[in-house]
Amino acid sequence: MQTPEEEISLHVSVARQLLEVRDARGRTVRRYPVSTSRFGLGTEPGSLRTPLGAFRVGEKFGGGEPLGAVFKSRLPTGENGLDAPDEDLVLTRILWLHGAEEANANTRERYIYIHGTNHEAQVGGPASHGCIRMLNADVAELFEIVPSGCPVRIEES
Repeated sequence: MQTPEEEISLHVSVARQLLEVRDARGRTVRRYPVSTSRFGLGTEPGSLRTPLGAFRVGEKFGGGEPLGAVFKSRLPTGENGLDAPDEDLVLTRILWLHGAEEANANTRERYIYIHGTNHEAQVGGPASHGCIRMLNADVAELFEIVPSGCPVRIEES
């Protein structure tokens, strides 16, 4: 268990397409490029938009799976999707976000994740269907340092 000095939080800037890992003092200790929704921001079911506000990492999936492991319904399929150019796949690791505010309380039911992607060339610009996409090596690294329950903030700026 982490001590208060070791606690971390995640901050996603939609404008900068960047995820920062911050320590308990608010100092950025790691930065990763991300891809948020190409459909913009919002919380409406079926909108494919990235929600804003406060969240927490509710559940984690994929520990020990290889880079590029394909997930369906959060279960590894045994396939590797790194070379699947046409599909929009959930790869490598999943950090399932749960909304912490009334406005984004439906985030879990919308299946909004932080996850790896088979479209790594698009990371750094809006391209997802609501989730926060990351490079596969980056999400595997993040998975190891982020505990369940970790606070997450997604902001427009």
